[in-house]
Formats: sequence, structure tokens, C-alpha cells
Amino acid sequence: MMLLLLSAGAFLSGSLMFSYWLGLLARKNLKDVGDGNPGALNLWKASGYRLGIAGIALDFLKGYLPLMFVSGSDYAQGYSIIPLALAPIAGHAFSPFLRGKGGKAIAVTFGVWSALTGFEVSLAYAMILALMTAVARLARRSGSAESDGLQVVSGMLLLFVYLYIRMFSSAMLWVWFGNFTVIVYKHRLEMRTWVKRAFMRGGEGSK
Repeated sequence: MMLLLLSAGAFLSGSLMFSYWLGLLARKNLKDVGDGNPGALNLWKASGYRLGIAGIALDFLKGYLPLMFVSGSDYAQGYSIIPLALAPIAGHAFSPFLRGKGGKAIAVTFGVWSALTGFEVSLAYAMILALMTAVARLARRSGSAESDGLQVVSGMLLLFVYLYIRMFSSAMLWVWFGNFTVIVYKHRLEMRTWVKRAFMRGGEGSK
């Protein structure tokens, strides 16, 4: 029963759409900015770096704090950690405050993994994304929403390799799987567009 209550609290924490609300305070509706994502990146685009950084920090903390709250308890051990870790990510991605249409869950993902692993895995993911961005820029394929979405999803796949090599527990691998599923779903439009463009290029190249 307590695990259910803690998971519900973590979900509620994740569902608080700080970036969207900060945008409204700045008289900007993030749903009308860029790809319509009510997250910190669009807040940055709409209202500048100061509010953008505030949005990133708040989205990070709503994943970080619930996990730190249970850190060291029995609920942070074994498979009990799975619902607790995934709850804030799901809350952000499917926020009831926005009728289930939340953000893409990137900043909250960093918050969750930072709390779970003492920042180790979140730093690894950040390095993976940074390397992928550098390679994309060298190949002149960065800048579009499709390429950014592909990097986020591909980076999560590579993160699994890191978790496996570092021999993280099976519970952590299940957390990764749930996190990966949410990330893929929230980036499904970008992935679909990228696949279509790749097929079109392949068709043109075969002519």
C-alpha cells in the first residue's frame, strides 16, 4: 500500500508542468511554439535562457527529489524501485494537468537517473548525447526536430549498453526499458518522419 502511495506521489511530482506554467506567466503558450512540446526547450525558445534554465532545473528536480526521498529505504531496494523511478517520468509525459499531453520527459529522465545512480548514468547519457551531437554536426545532419529525436532515442539505446557493461541490476534494466518505451513514444512523430525521409532518400539513390 505504501509503495502505491509513494508511486502516486512521484507521479504527481512528475506531472507538475513547471515549464508550461512559466511560459504562461511570460504570456507564451508553449503549445504554439516549435513542435508544441510543453517542456523546457520550448520555454527556452519562447522566453529566453533564464526561464529556460529555470524550467530545466524544475523538470530535473521533479524526477530527482521523489527518488531521493526514498533513498536508503526498503523501497529503494530490488524491484520496488521500478514503479517509483518510472512514475515521475510517466507523470511528465502524460500529465493530467494537460489532459495526458505532457512533455518529452528528457529533463525528468536525467533527474531520475541522477538520484538512482549518484549522477553516474545521467552523466553517461549526457556524454553520449554530446558525442552524437558532435558527430551529427560534423556530418551536417543536426538541427532538425527529426535528427534531435533520433539522437535522444539512439542515445537511450546506447545507454543500455553502458548499463549492461557496468552490470547494473535487473531492476535498473527494467527501469531503463520503461524509460526507453516512454521516450520512443514521445518521439514517435520525429522517428516516423525520419524513417520516411530515409526511405525517400534511399528510393532516390536507387534511381
